[in-house]
Formats: sequence, structure tokens, C-alpha cells
Amino acid sequence: MNIPPETFTRVPAAALRTLAAQLGEAAGLRPERAGLLADLLTGNDLRGNVSHGTVQLATYVRLLRDGVLNPDPRLEVVRETASSLLVDGDGGLGYFPAHDGTQLLVTKAREAGVAVLVTRHHGHVGAAGLYSRLTLGHDLLSFVTSGHQLALTAGDPVATAAGGSPMSFSAPTQDEPPLVLDFGAMHDLYEGPSRDLLAEIAPGLVHRSIGLGMVCQSWGGLLAGVPLDPERARRRWSGANQGSMVIALRIDLFADPAEFRAEMDAYARAVRTLTPIPGATGSFLPGGPEAATETAYAVEGIPVGDDHRRQLERAAVELGVAVPWHPTLPDPTG
Repeated sequence: MNIPPETFTRVPAAALRTLAAQLGEAAGLRPERAGLLADLLTGNDLRGNVSHGTVQLATYVRLLRDGVLNPDPRLEVVRETASSLLVDGDGGLGYFPAHDGTQLLVTKAREAGVAVLVTRHHGHVGAAGLYSRLTLGHDLLSFVTSGHQLALTAGDPVATAAGGSPMSFSAPTQDEPPLVLDFGAMHDLYEGPSRDLLAEIAPGLVHRSIGLGMVCQSWGGLLAGVPLDPERARRRWSGANQGSMVIALRIDLFADPAEFRAEMDAYARAVRTLTPIPGATGSFLPGGPEAATETAYAVEGIPVGDDHRRQLERAAVELGVAVPWHPTLPDPTG
């Protein structure tokens, strides 16, 4: 999904981040929330995860502007134990309860050993890896997933029950890039000829992917109060149709954290000596390619593809925000 664009405009990360923050504020977000959202989305662009980077703003700002999502949500911890949190997103974007909730979760996990966060009543949380990365500096392992409102109809392909299927796992290292596996279990299996071909030649792969997606939907959706039947949904903000889950656990419950990080470093170095799969440029632990991309893009600028650029330009015109690669506002039909 995240192949670098063939034609693009190089944009410094700081300039893209400024544009993202200005778009968020113009859509009604408070400055600190617009800044957080800009940091998270620009960070994804820097790592090459452009599908879940600033291109998403073109959708988000319209949802906020048009009242589909709450631009000024009041987050609330509605249920809490020593090892769990349930955070209500008050109809806003999911980034805010997932981010702030994960920060609270880190404290609980460090105290209790294992802790679980569930968030509810919000929109898109973006890439699951945004939240698994928040645990890396605390000697924690983590798992993240999310679910959204389904509308299943008898006779639909079974794959539709898997929803969007985001998942992420993370583990810290000492000197090597940390392990961050961030993926959608179904993203290569949405309706189309590729899914039918894979089902024919690798049925086990397809069934496992659908099964993983069902875990995402049940743990990150149903458990978070997203009903199976959309007719039973009662929402003030119609776009608040998602939930999420984050689990974190302390490494020192089982091993010395420093020794574990050293083993992870050795693992990363050993993997780099292995023969890559066909078409890959090298062999890495999950997160290794993103770390290399982030280093390169921080110096060279982020390659903003033409469609990505046009989507941001149109949103900027609608909200009256200037863009860094144009001296004046662009023509939204260009």
C-alpha cells in the first residue's frame, strides 16, 4: 500500500507539519490537538506510511467542519481499575483518546505489570503503530487494534466481517531500530481478483487474514461498544463509529529488560544477513525499513505524491489555508 509515488513534490517535514496543524485548527480543533494530530500524521509520512499520513487530513477536516465528528471533544475516563481504562472520545477523532489513553496506560502497566486500554465513541484512530510506539521507551511490549461499524448483510463475502483489521505489535531494542509491526490483516484481501486468486492458491493465508480481522473487530470494536447491527447504534456524532484496544506488559515480568533489548539487537543484526524475499531490498525486523525511510526523508524532504498534494490543496482552499509549495492558494479544480 505504501509504495513511494512515481511523481511527487519534496516537502520538508516541518512545512508539512505546519500545514497539517493549520488545517486542523481551521477545521475547529484546539491548537494543542491540531498540533498533536499534525505530529502523528507527519510522523507517518516520514516513515513512508503515507496511506495513514497527512493525506487523511482531507477527509478529517471535512468531517470536523461538517459536524460529522466533534471538533472539540471532552475526553473522559468512564471506567478504571488498577490495570484497565475505558476512555470515551466524545465523538471526536480517535487519535486523541487513543493517544492520551495510551499515555495513561503506560503508567498503569509500569505499576501493575499488565494493563489494557479500550477507547470508544470516536472516529478513525489512524495507524495502530502510532500507539504501539508510545510504549517503546518504557520497557513494555504492546499490542494495538481497532474496530469500526460493520453493516453485514446475508450473502456478503465472509471477508467483509473482518472490517478494516488494523494491528500493531512492538518490542524495544537497545541500539537497533525497534520492532514495530504495523499492518492491516485484510489490506491485500479487499474485494477484487487478487483475493480470489489468493483464496485459490493459498486458502490458509486468506482464512488466517480473515480470522485476524475478526479479532480486530471483536476486541477493538464490539468490546468498545460498537454494535454489530448499525440500527442499534445511538450516536450524537454520526462519524464516531470506532473503538480501539491497547495492551501493554512489562518485560521484567519475565526477563531482564537490558538483556532482552540486547537480544533484540542481536536478532535485528542476524535478520539483516538473511536472503530477502523476492522484490525486497533487504531483510529487516518489522520497523527497520520505516526507520531507514525516516532518516532519509528527514534530510531529503517527504515525497508528497501528486494525488496527495491535490487532496491537501483542495482542503486548504476550502478552509482558507496557504500551502508551502504555492505562493498563493491553488485552484481546487487544478
